Amino acid sequence: MRDLFGQALLDYQNSVSTGSMTEDIVTWTNISDKDVLPLPYLFRDYKDMPKLEQKALKLCRGSVLDVGCGSGSHSLYLQKTSFNVKAIDISKGAIEVAQKRGVLTAKVLNILDETETFDTILLLMNGTGIFQELVQVSKYLSHLKSLLKPNGQILIDSSDIKYMYEDEDGGFWMDTNSDYYGELDYFLSYKGEKELPMKWLYLDFNTLKLACETVGLTCELVLEGDHFDYLAQLSL
Repeated sequence: MRDLFGQALLDYQNSVSTGSMTEDIVTWTNISDKDVLPLPYLFRDYKDMPKLEQKALKLCRGSVLDVGCGSGSHSLYLQKTSFNVKAIDISKGAIEVAQKRGVLTAKVLNILDETETFDTILLLMNGTGIFQELVQVSKYLSHLKSLLKPNGQILIDSSDIKYMYEDEDGGFWMDTNSDYYGELDYFLSYKGEKELPMKWLYLDFNTLKLACETVGLTCELVLEGDHFDYLAQLSL
């Protein structure tokens, strides 16, 4: 990976102090057209976060692991409310930005390489995306389970993107012989350069709940968003 995402975050962070102009990130998938991801949105304060994220942050307790922390917005809010937070991301640029913004403990790390235990594990902004494919969900959930302290919790959000396959007549054009409909190829470009495509998973709640049961986790629906998105709480 070229870490164009991290470079975009670094450019924006530097532009705040220099006043220079930056470009936004452009994303698309194998089933959707190109869309602009505004960089300021990735630096948002609590008041500008979606209600699902706000609810998740309010539910945090004890020591917190912020998985896929990006620029560190969630970690910064939790730090300000006296939580002990560890922020991790596979993007070196993102971690550098999180540190520059004041996140006290931020590390370049894949969640599968994490070994510490926590009271709360936070996976937001389509937290199921890191699972990549349906066949890997159990592996990731089992590992996340191993990182929980007694009475620990996992707060994770995602969306049921079945609506993206709906036709004008209200039917669905999904190929029943193909892979799970939430498995997408995700593409990103920044300043005319393209990142290597990656697998990204959107998981409907019922499928997540079933996967949790197979690894010994309970899964409760906490809140539904305005557009097929939801927040779930997983526990031992």
